[in-house]
Amino acid sequence: MVDQPKSIIVEPGEQAQPELKRVIGPGLLLLFVVGDIIGTGVYALTGTVAGKVGGALWLPFLIAFLVAFLTAFSYLELVGKYPRAAGAALYTHRAFKIQFLTFMVAFAVMSSGITSAASAAQAFGNTYLRKLMGDSLTIPTVWIAVGFILLLAAVNFRGVAESLWANVVLTMIELSGLLIVIVIGFYAITQGQGEPGRLLEIDTANQTPFIAVTSATALAFFAMVGFEDSVNMAEECREPVRIFPKAMLIGMGVAATIYVLVALTSSLLLPANELSAAKSDALLRVVSVGAPDFPLWVFALIGLLAVINSALINMLMASRLVYGMANERIIPRAFGTVHPFRRTPWVSILFTSLIAVGLVASVDITLLGGTTSLLLLLVFTVVNVAVLVLRKDPVAHKHFRAPTIVPVIGAVTCAFLASPLSGRPAREYGIAAILLAIGVVLWGVNQLVFKSSVSDD
Repeated sequence: MVDQPKSIIVEPGEQAQPELKRVIGPGLLLLFVVGDIIGTGVYALTGTVAGKVGGALWLPFLIAFLVAFLTAFSYLELVGKYPRAAGAALYTHRAFKIQFLTFMVAFAVMSSGITSAASAAQAFGNTYLRKLMGDSLTIPTVWIAVGFILLLAAVNFRGVAESLWANVVLTMIELSGLLIVIVIGFYAITQGQGEPGRLLEIDTANQTPFIAVTSATALAFFAMVGFEDSVNMAEECREPVRIFPKAMLIGMGVAATIYVLVALTSSLLLPANELSAAKSDALLRVVSVGAPDFPLWVFALIGLLAVINSALINMLMASRLVYGMANERIIPRAFGTVHPFRRTPWVSILFTSLIAVGLVASVDITLLGGTTSLLLLLVFTVVNVAVLVLRKDPVAHKHFRAPTIVPVIGAVTCAFLASPLSGRPAREYGIAAILLAIGVVLWGVNQLVFKSSVSDD
């Protein structure tokens, strides 16, 4: 028998919550996947990745895609078996039945989404908006970022249909920006610009070629994440078991192809040291070199909209994950409250938005891109193991099934990229330890809340 969502079970004294509205079809889901992957990562990380690996910039993005692609198969099998919100937290709970592990996995995923949105909020105010407005922008960056998060919360509360149609528009715009880079690069190369020899250069000045590639891949992986967010929208999809495999795999393939082409273009037109020096402005620099007459403000505007899209999708994911956790009774039930008119999980939206506001107002986000990648790689390792454990828990309906070897390789590669063997900076582990310690504290508080609610009943 197929398990019924706990959210439809009405316990004594508990008011039934309306179901989330199923408005997502295959087209919207495909654009959600593409839009969630493509965004802040490729616009902001290209220069930093080039600084780690050298001219062979395309290689880390390609390897990151292959590792993510393996893990995607595990997600597809699990969302087919359990087409509900909560994603990795739900799968961990089903596989291991250890509430503390479930909570920490959920906390890591939620933190990654909120941190990514907070990073995008800071990029919105500190990089792209200031490039567009110049010295006329006198508002402190932190207030711009806070206002940006609050605006996202309002769109999220308005409804998933409105949020996803905003995502459709923004995804098409950010895709156009990357296509501009590719077309300009192709044109410049046909005019005799570019140095093909750079495509095979690996920076070995202070490291081995292996460490150069793996450390760059560990960072580039941050640009490939996002596909896993879509499983948190399962309860708002029409026929999720049927539409997820094709939408996720095609979406990842589209994103990876664009990434590799952008990386090839960037390395052909600029040496790695110039890309690295440009940092988050690397793609702007590529455009200016390949097409000096191209109005850079247009590309800056596209970059601005790209970070808006990334932040919107990450806040959607984080709020739906909290909603799913509440339905699984991992956190207090109040977080699963659905607004009676908008039919959106308004309490979880408020909760995640407040955390994001706190981050942009008080924390330096610059190191959290790599830390977010680290946390998600640990989560992906757990998910790849969970899919194997849950093979002993069959369901009555048909669903996607990954070849057994795929999650095995996925678990090994994710664990390696999360380990110090990949050349990951030690300070990322320090930040991750602090975040997880906060999670442990929240777990203790959560246990007290549960005990208090039980005694009240």
